Amino acid sequence: MTIPPATDEVTRLLDALEAFAEEASLPPKAAHRLSVVIEELAANVVMHGSSGPGAATFVAVTVRQDGNALVATIEDDGRAFDPLVQAAPDTDAALEDRDIGGLGVHFVQQMTRTLDYSREDGRNRLVAVLDLAG
Repeated sequence: MTIPPATDEVTRLLDALEAFAEEASLPPKAAHRLSVVIEELAANVVMHGSSGPGAATFVAVTVRQDGNALVATIEDDGRAFDPLVQAAPDTDAALEDRDIGGLGVHFVQQMTRTLDYSREDGRNRLVAVLDLAG
């Protein structure tokens, strides 16, 4: 599914993911993890990559089942940005001592088996592999 990088379109994307999860009879925990991961990554494009020079004009998401895993690919045509090279947030620090941001990608990394970034053909590409089982 390809959407414009807009907040209301992320909602439409999540509705399509819910329909996919039902049709594919995904276990509820896997469907929830998939939804959270896609929402966070698509929302990052909308919030951080959809304005200014080199702004993204679309977010494309594909999901497929591969054995006991789900493989989700999120692409956009915005300026190059690898969220995986950002410093991991210090989750042990007091709230007032923490930097703003970075928790979303951190949580996505915790919810996925693997999360890989590449820049191909002028596109940012994140590939997330999630376990199907609990």
